[in-house]
Amino acid sequence: QVQLVESGGGLVQAGGSLRLSCAASGSIVSISAMGWYRQAPGKQRELVAIITSGGSTNYRASVKGRFTISRDNAKNTVYLQMNSLKPEDTAVYYCNADVRGVTAYRYTNYWGQGTQVTVSS
Repeated sequence: QVQLVESGGGLVQAGGSLRLSCAASGSIVSISAMGWYRQAPGKQRELVAIITSGGSTNYRASVKGRFTISRDNAKNTVYLQMNSLKPEDTAVYYCNADVRGVTAYRYTNYWGQGTQVTVSS
């Protein structure tokens, strides 16, 4: 069984920074794309940033230049460095990854449990 465990959320003032981490564990053969999504109260879950196994990245427009996604393939971990945080960044942030386990022949999509990020004005 594969698990994604996030850490690093919290409360920060506007203009501050936070770094989220998400570690995948279990019997993993390989991980392709890894990403971060967020969901604010009363809103749909939205993609924040995504990174391929080769390191290519893509960001939603509102976080470009402020957030940086990275990954450590040896540790099966993805990070999200969030700088210049704004109150509108407040949401539950979820890790997502396409993982192939040792007993599988294809990739399965997994979600983490989510971590709260609150930005005060």
